[in-house]
Amino acid sequence: MDFNDYQLAASKTATYPDDVALQGLIYCTLGLTGEAGEFANKVKKIVRGDRTLDQARIDLVSELGDCLWYLSEAAKNLNVNLADIAFQNIGKLQSRRERGVVKGDGDNR
Repeated sequence: MDFNDYQLAASKTATYPDDVALQGLIYCTLGLTGEAGEFANKVKKIVRGDRTLDQARIDLVSELGDCLWYLSEAAKNLNVNLADIAFQNIGKLQSRRERGVVKGDGDNR
């Protein structure tokens, strides 16, 4: 499955409190930060020693899947597909590598 196929399939499962794009974007933003927080909390518990990475792997992958769903829907609400986002991001990262600015601060380095 590629990103565009995923985005189409994920979109069929979306329900929002309102049909307005901004409401969908707000909903997805809150959902993405919540799921990312759940992922971070599971990693924190590995660091704390509650579980090993191998024991937590299935739960971590599940949380990443939830993050992907919200990311996909946020992109849809911005009228952009995930494949285009991935392509643009790789271009940005390759440019940074070529210019020797992968490390550092700021979006426009």
